[in-house]
Amino acid sequence: MNICEQCGYHLKMSSSDRIELLIDPGTWDPMDEDMVSLDPIEFHSEEEPYKDRIDSYQRKTGLTEAVQTGIGQLNGIPVAIGVMDFQFMGGSMGSVVGEKITRLIEHAANQNLPLIIVCASGGARMQEGSLSLMQMAKISSALYDYQLNKKLFYVSILTSPTTGGVTASFGMLGDIIIAEPNAYIAFAGKRVIEQTLNKTVPEGSQAAEYLFQKGLFDLIVPRNLLKSVLSELFKLHAFFPLNQKSSKIK
Repeated sequence: MNICEQCGYHLKMSSSDRIELLIDPGTWDPMDEDMVSLDPIEFHSEEEPYKDRIDSYQRKTGLTEAVQTGIGQLNGIPVAIGVMDFQFMGGSMGSVVGEKITRLIEHAANQNLPLIIVCASGGARMQEGSLSLMQMAKISSALYDYQLNKKLFYVSILTSPTTGGVTASFGMLGDIIIAEPNAYIAFAGKRVIEQTLNKTVPEGSQAAEYLFQKGLFDLIVPRNLLKSVLSELFKLHAFFPLNQKSSKIK
C-alpha cells in the first residue's frame, strides 16, 4: 500500500496500484484506453516537442495518458472509477484526461453507477493552453447532470498532490470528499503564492489535516481503510453488492 511501516507516512502510488487496491480482482474493465493527445495548439518548447514528451511518458509509465478510467466492483458493488497518475506529466489535465473523465461520468449516469475519482494532479496541462482549462467546465457540467439531475453519488478522493485546475473543478465537487493523510492539497503552490504575493505561506497550511479543520472536506481516511469506508458509504446510499439479496428486516 506504499505506507511507511514505521511512521504511517503515505508515499505516492501509481494508478494501477490504486486500482488493485480498490477494485476486486478480475472485475476491472477499462474504458477509452486508446485515447491519446494530439498537439492542438502546436506547443513548441525549448526542450522537446510536446508530442515527443508524451511518447516518452508513455514509454516510461506504460500508460497512454494521466488518468485510467473504467468500471469494476468494490467489495461486490459495481462502480465507475477514474484514477489519476502523477507519474504521467505530473497528472496534468489536458483534453484527453478531460474527455476520459467526462465519458466516465456520462457512462456512470446512464448505468446508474456510483462514481469515484481519485485525484493526483499538478493541474491543467500548460501544453494544451485554454483547451486544458475548458476541461474544468466540461467535467463540472457532466457532474452537474450526474449529481443534480440523475441524483447519483460521487465520491472524490484527494491524494498528494491535488492542485490547480483539478482542485478548482471536480476535486472539490464530490458529494463526499475524502483526503489521504498528510496529502498536499492546494490551488496555487507555495512557491507561486510567495512569489506573487510576497507573503510567506505558513508551513503545513496546505496539508490535509489543517484544511480538514477549516472544513474543506468530509474525512481523512488512511489508505488501508479506504476500501471498506467506500463500501460502507455506497451501502448507506443504497448501492449494494451484486450477489447480495436484500435481507428482509424482521
